[in-house]
Amino acid sequence: MLSFILKRVLQTIVLLLAVSILVFIGCEILPGDVAQVALGQFATEDNVRALRLELGLDRPAYERYLSWLVGILQGDWGQSITTKTPVATMLSERLWNTGLLALVTTVVAVPLALVLGLLMAVGAGRTWDRSASIVVLGLSATPEFLIGSLAVLLFAVQLRWLPAVAYLSPGSGFSQTARALFLPVLTLVIVVTAQIARMTRAIIANLLTQPFVEMAVLKGVPSRRIVGVHALINAVGPLANIVALNIAYLVSGVVVVETIFAYPGLAGLMINAVQARDLPVVQACALIFCATYVIMILVADILAHLYDPRSNAQAAMEKL
Repeated sequence: MLSFILKRVLQTIVLLLAVSILVFIGCEILPGDVAQVALGQFATEDNVRALRLELGLDRPAYERYLSWLVGILQGDWGQSITTKTPVATMLSERLWNTGLLALVTTVVAVPLALVLGLLMAVGAGRTWDRSASIVVLGLSATPEFLIGSLAVLLFAVQLRWLPAVAYLSPGSGFSQTARALFLPVLTLVIVVTAQIARMTRAIIANLLTQPFVEMAVLKGVPSRRIVGVHALINAVGPLANIVALNIAYLVSGVVVVETIFAYPGLAGLMINAVQARDLPVVQACALIFCATYVIMILVADILAHLYDPRSNAQAAMEKL
């Protein structure tokens, strides 16, 4: 087990290095001159040249990449071109807001989705399963902007219970934070719950038709034990991958939700940086998004290997 974890960690480090190279290259091939965009169309050539020297754009690309990578490893994400403030300072508050949104959504959506998917799988083929499957499939196919817009129309415009804009200030109390988060969290919970529940239902329902489950039924094992022990243990690996991908989506794929509710998160910061050609901020946000996916997949792989009955049986045989 330890050798597997070390191997996967090394592979993840190599993958993150490759991702950093791709992020840097992607920002390099963007059309237009960064210095010209930052200064505006009326900037003189001398001013543009001076800014290019200040940003180090006159140096070869590989030198700038190595400087950027070494700075990241030391905790220095560079300086924003437009605001002249450290990128780390800009990231700190936005990253906290996005993390809070993802955490609250995960705490609500994941248990709800797993229970819903499990109930659907246990009653596979019945009226409850068919009705729930139709609803879940419809919600998983509904775009976030439509769910968010309907939530704003209902709770903010018609009922006037909640604010339409999810504004968070540094000194916001619990009540104000909860009111600001309710609509974005509701939108994401609906989407994430539908996706995870649908996949959970498919995985559990497939496991319940396997020969080892039929053998347990013939031996008189209670249905609760069959589902709670035999099926769920074998489903941990696939479910871990599904949950990991959805958590990664909550960090890096909430651009639409943050835009609808004007939520001050990391995705909104990246959109503004792309429009202003603020490359240090774009590179930092893109790297954080990609690293989140890679790290969550690493955690899912470790959990899948840890709860894989075949690997556990092989380890037991090796001990003998």
